Amino acid sequence: MKASISTWSFPGAMPLEQKLNLARAAGFEGFELDFTEDGPVKLDSTPADLRAVRKLLDDHGLVPSGLATGLYWGANPASADPAVRARAARILERQLEAAAALEIDAILVVPGAVGVDFIPGAEVVPYADAYARARDFIAASLSRAESLGVTIGIENVWNKFLLSPLEMADFIDGFGSKRVGAYFDVGNVLATGYPEDWIRHLGPRIVRVHLKDYRRNVGTADGFVELLSGDVDWPAVAAALRSIDYDGWCAAEMIPPVPFYKHAPEVLIHNTHRAMQAIFRL
Repeated sequence: MKASISTWSFPGAMPLEQKLNLARAAGFEGFELDFTEDGPVKLDSTPADLRAVRKLLDDHGLVPSGLATGLYWGANPASADPAVRARAARILERQLEAAAALEIDAILVVPGAVGVDFIPGAEVVPYADAYARARDFIAASLSRAESLGVTIGIENVWNKFLLSPLEMADFIDGFGSKRVGAYFDVGNVLATGYPEDWIRHLGPRIVRVHLKDYRRNVGTADGFVELLSGDVDWPAVAAALRSIDYDGWCAAEMIPPVPFYKHAPEVLIHNTHRAMQAIFRL
């Protein structure tokens, strides 16, 4: 398994080059970029913009391990509003194109939300409607993903949707394409299940892994904590990953970073890499 770190693990105002310097100094091999409205990799990035980002990573000896995005939280692909769904489709199209230009072969996608507790006033979508629209959303971009050689990785998130590994596997398998897989998040599962169980069931469908830790008794996003300090059964997770012969990227997603370390954020990055190496050895 290979160690990467998400750009979201750093203070938001920190420039990309500074993040890369810190990630490399801490020992990471990869760096997970995000696709945004106004960041280094964005909706209207030009080919020249993306070449510059790739060169920056190359110059720092880092591999772009994946392309995540938070844009789907503001553009629910399962919305009842056709205009919102159209925006989500545009995001996915551009995310696929940006990933291909950066030579990233997997992207993080939230295919729809039934409800989102941490977004005030978020639309609530009937589950069956959300499922049908999410399928349509992925299916509409599948040929583009296949032609670009980029896998659409469905992430398990707090969207009240695809709530079990069986349902996630069936959703992925329904497309009959190697270009739809799971962007599996260890910490996100802990509130309702067991990540080692999900890993064993999803098996080769997993194309990327997010590493987070979580304390169940908190019950909110404040429960996310540093790796090895929460309730994740890391020996079981490591064993499950080995049992499916997973040897791909594992990206630490330390969100939100500020409550962990209000000062000297470089300590968090170094400690995260050390924790990941310990996890890989379990």
